[in-house]
Amino acid sequence: MFNIQTVELDWGGRPLKLETGKIARQADGAVMATYGETVVLATVVAAKTPREGVDFLPLTVDYQEKTYAAGRIPGGYFKREGRPTEKETLVSRLIDRPIRPLFAEGWRCETQVIVTVLSHDMENDPDVVAMVASSAALTLSGAPFMGPIGAARVGFINNEFVLNPTLDEMAETQLDLVVAGTNNAVLMVESEAKELPEEVMLGAVMFGHKHFQPVIEAIIKLAEKAAKEPREVTTLDNEAIEKEMLGLIEPDLRAAYAIPIKQQRYAAVDAAKAKVMAHFFPEGAEPRFDKLRVAGVFKELEAKIVRWNILDTGKRIDGRDLKTVRNIIAEAGVLPRAHGSALFTRGETQALVVTTLGTGEDEQYVDALSGTYKETFLLHYNFPPYSVGETGRLGGTKRREIGHGKLAWRALRPVLPPHHEFPYTLRIVSEITESNGSSSMATVCGSSLSLMDAGVPIKRPTAGIAMGLILEGSRYAVLSDILGDEDHLGDMDFKVAGTELGVTSLQMDIKIAGITEEIMKVALGQAKDGRIHILGEMAKALTTARAELGEYAPRIETFKIATDKIREVIGTGGKVIREIVEKTGAKVNIEDDGTVKVASSDGESIRAAINWIKSIASDPEIGHIYDGTVVKVMEFGAFVNFFGSKDGLVHISQLAANRVQKTADVVKEGDKVKVKLLGFDDRGKTRLSMKAVDQTTGEDLEAKAKVEPAAE
Repeated sequence: MFNIQTVELDWGGRPLKLETGKIARQADGAVMATYGETVVLATVVAAKTPREGVDFLPLTVDYQEKTYAAGRIPGGYFKREGRPTEKETLVSRLIDRPIRPLFAEGWRCETQVIVTVLSHDMENDPDVVAMVASSAALTLSGAPFMGPIGAARVGFINNEFVLNPTLDEMAETQLDLVVAGTNNAVLMVESEAKELPEEVMLGAVMFGHKHFQPVIEAIIKLAEKAAKEPREVTTLDNEAIEKEMLGLIEPDLRAAYAIPIKQQRYAAVDAAKAKVMAHFFPEGAEPRFDKLRVAGVFKELEAKIVRWNILDTGKRIDGRDLKTVRNIIAEAGVLPRAHGSALFTRGETQALVVTTLGTGEDEQYVDALSGTYKETFLLHYNFPPYSVGETGRLGGTKRREIGHGKLAWRALRPVLPPHHEFPYTLRIVSEITESNGSSSMATVCGSSLSLMDAGVPIKRPTAGIAMGLILEGSRYAVLSDILGDEDHLGDMDFKVAGTELGVTSLQMDIKIAGITEEIMKVALGQAKDGRIHILGEMAKALTTARAELGEYAPRIETFKIATDKIREVIGTGGKVIREIVEKTGAKVNIEDDGTVKVASSDGESIRAAINWIKSIASDPEIGHIYDGTVVKVMEFGAFVNFFGSKDGLVHISQLAANRVQKTADVVKEGDKVKVKLLGFDDRGKTRLSMKAVDQTTGEDLEAKAKVEPAAE
């Protein structure tokens, strides 16, 4: 019944098994990948006929994690997996980016890759396994995929590269890098690093490329056993159309792409396109070609003219040379009520970035396959349509926004202070108000300034730059600080972020069949020079974090109490801690190890809450003066509640310097008094003896009186 085909290999000290022919047999390609005890199913289905009216590759990639893979039931009311999590969205993009450039030119059939995590062993992250399984399924499917690709994770532990480190080992690594590519080139890189030099980053990429070659060989072996016949792709010869179009509008396009201002340039390009359409589709005449085909040739011609200009002259669209960064204006403290804010403008790209400091109540609970954990650093990136001068529908967060936000998050996390030293929840929001090239790197720069403006003691300022590539045969040009058009019409988007000491994040996407180590080395070196320049421009606004937190930011005081006192501070059903919060106005968070965080923008509120908590959780000390409340008046004295729930007796003889006939002549129930602890009774109970003191000075009112034990 089943025609099962498998290949197995030892990869990074663990077995990797690829199997097909048993599950999902109606898909065009289906591969079950098992690494350790992590199991991932990848399926591929391509439509039988091309999609009408599109001039792009209609590829969709969906990665999904099932909680049963880790023996868990989803949280929430419905107990069912819902919309994609951030991790699922990011891994979907991680798979998409290296496979998209490898489809044959002209493929227009709807193609869907669905990857499902079926088992997770809590050691091997499913993301790299999912990339390998997707590559294998595509190779078997018969779709015109010019793969296979391999992928690997690279760590850097004790100054050595580690292939596919386990989740436990990731806690010790200075680098988390995922690389994907073919047998002879790199296609995609995604990474986070702790200020590592460019040489280490390049070494990690090439280490990963070398060590996923056995995976590519295994996929080829599986394909030899089980691959479907490759499907044909019909390509059209557009040489004649291109020649005719060049003669018509080449000068117009060259002039358009010499205009530095984006909107004016777009208007000139649109005018050239209108001229083309009027020429090829005259009113009343029978069209010689399909409109979509002519529009596609025009787009290709745009790319060629931009690329020819750069390679031939070394000059770019806006007149810059290959290495110059656009003009930068960096400003901090631009919003009066925000805890921290910055406006970073680089050419026609602008990010308004705001930092908000929160408390433990603001931590984000993440329900992941490996378990629930709390995230204290959040970075959200928004890309409204007005930023590119367009209209559009405002809806949910898009995949691109999630991906760009995560890139900036990775770039900044290595320079943040440890949470135990700076116990705030940090949320950064980047509003892209203008965009013409690398708004994600503008977000990195603006976020760094915003954090410093908020008084967050980051290690060092962090900046980012986007690099581009034009590659024609053996000729190439690496471009610093690319424009949007250079991104769209070029061959590479290479983003590098870091400090003056090293790289904190690197992301690379290639639109061609890959790039070599030589080109990557040039790009990294050029990116370093650009990053140092940008840091210098940012320093004109701020060089270090402000000495004080923003005026409206909460202050947090941290201290510890004994774990056996936590219950007393919280109270039955949270009664005590709610009362503390309501009456002092401060936020209180108590962790399982006894760490207490008290937060408020008002210093008096913090002190009141701390004193209250300590009065409950600490033991009173002899000789100390405490605030108290008279709770009961007797003939022989008054009982005073102090130190939270503790009561003590102030004998009548201690209530005033003169002899007192009646306690009620001096105090009544509800009076606020100051009392000094003189000692405990001789039976070792918690009953106390107190001495009355002056409420203003704290001095003894009567020092000679006999101390009496507190009543039961």
